[in-house]
This record gives sequence, structure tokens and C-alpha cells, in this order.
Amino acid sequence: MADAGKSIIYGAGGGGLMGAMADGALSKNGEVYGVVPQFLQDLELTHRGLTNLKIVKEMRIRKQLMLEDSQAVVTLPGGSGTYEELFEALTMKRLGRWLGPIVLVNTAGFYDGLLQFLRHSIEERFMGRDHLKMWSVVDEPEQVLEAIGNSHAWDHDALQFANVTHANA
Repeated sequence: MADAGKSIIYGAGGGGLMGAMADGALSKNGEVYGVVPQFLQDLELTHRGLTNLKIVKEMRIRKQLMLEDSQAVVTLPGGSGTYEELFEALTMKRLGRWLGPIVLVNTAGFYDGLLQFLRHSIEERFMGRDHLKMWSVVDEPEQVLEAIGNSHAWDHDALQFANVTHANA
């Protein structure tokens, strides 16, 4: 992402996969912005070398700011916080409130179960077939920029087909 001149906004973690992602982008002179709730900052779990760090009161504010400031969402393998952020983006996109690409990095099949679950939601008519176009899946991080560039256009009219009907099922 840094090599392509793209800045990154994320939850400001200093360790694990997200910390490694930030370190990699920073090592290429990339801009990496973090948004962290005060209680996590207090635990000293925050990356110390970010381009900018915004400390907020609550997790929900963090999610809102991260999404508002993002042109795309890239989801690396992760845990419950990652899932929450992904589903927030999917929900806002489904409702036409945020329109950017969503890319799941499915390294080693990490998201296979989730993708099966999402297809099941469509089969059970909790989502329509058009909703499959809300995200794309890649196997490796190197494929993310191409996936963003090839993502299906989404618009504010998405709210008109947010409910599953016979026409879009």
C-alpha cells in the first residue's frame, strides 16, 4: 500500500499482524494513521511510531472515524474486533451509507468459513444475491490493490434493495 502511495488508517495496534502491517508501511515511508480508544492507549498496546494517532473515547467512535476517513476497507485475518469492523463496513455499504470497496484477505483460507456463512445468509434470503458484490476476496496481500481497483461500483441507492425481495434474491 505504501509503495502505491496509499495511506493506511487502522486501530493503532502495535503488535501482531496489524503492528507488522504498520511497521511494513512505515518502513516504506508510508503514512499510517491510528485511531485508538483511551482505555487501549492506557494499556500501552498502541503502536508508537505512527504518522498520526487519534485517541477517542469509545470503540464505536473509532469505527466511525476509521470508516469515514477510508476509501476502502481491507480485512486481514483477525479476531472479534476485526469482525466487528468488517460487519460495520458491510452494513453501512448495504445501506448505501458508505460506498467503498471491501476486500477480505483470505490467506490460507482464513475466511472460508465466514464466506460460507455469508453465502448461507443469501441462500436463507437474509441478504440478496446483489449483496455478494459488496466485497471481494483475495488470497494474498499483494492482490489487494488490484481488487480495490476492480471492485463493483456501489451507490447510495443501495438502500432501495437493502431488504430482500423476490426481484433481487
